[in-house]
Amino acid sequence: MTQPTPIGRVLALLSRIEPLRVLDAYSCIGGGTEGYRRAFRNCHITGVDIQAQPDYRGDAFHQGDAVEFIREYGHEFDFIHASPPCQGEGAPTKGTNAARNKAIGRTYPRLIVPTRAALEATGRPYVIENVPGSEVRKDIRLCGEQFGLAVLMHRYFELGGWTTAQPAHPLHRGYVRGYRHGEWRDGPYVAAYGKGGGKATVAEIREAKRIDWSTDHLRLREALPPAYTEWIGRAFLAAHTPVLGVAA
Repeated sequence: MTQPTPIGRVLALLSRIEPLRVLDAYSCIGGGTEGYRRAFRNCHITGVDIQAQPDYRGDAFHQGDAVEFIREYGHEFDFIHASPPCQGEGAPTKGTNAARNKAIGRTYPRLIVPTRAALEATGRPYVIENVPGSEVRKDIRLCGEQFGLAVLMHRYFELGGWTTAQPAHPLHRGYVRGYRHGEWRDGPYVAAYGKGGGKATVAEIREAKRIDWSTDHLRLREALPPAYTEWIGRAFLAAHTPVLGVAA
């Protein structure tokens, strides 16, 4: 991405003003939070999640419904990130898999549309992150290979109220390690989802995503690598340089 001004100038400016107020909705343990903390430096980040998150990485945490929280308090923040649970959005809940889930009584909420409506009502710049196959707009696509991570984890980011250019997506260096269709494949990436069949251990996920503050296998699997949102945060700062008043 080509930045209109050196990012250091933006960071210098931010060090002289009030902290950016950031909301991380559906925060989980705060993989996204940590990335924004690195990008914004001078910020205060609040996480909200329907489940208790004792390992949450940010400055404040609220347990509750993310959409309701955004509707009530979203306007108080300078920037909002939202990662609705992917179980109701991606390929596993569509087509044949959707029929199978319905047959066994398994249902997942579809949260992208109500989350987007709540975010747009705040008038604040925002990001919605989700998996391939979801209803999120595909403004930016990020992959672990772009950051030298040992996990691929393709994710899309919908940008609300701001834009930036798509970064180059390098070729993958090989397979994701593990069994696929009964065949073992070795490779430079770990499978940071599920259990068994060569899926990544807690230690492997921590190293692959560069998350060192939790040992919860499920939450580590769900967490975004901080590198993703660090990139998003820096792109946001660069895009808003004219608004922040930084001289070119």
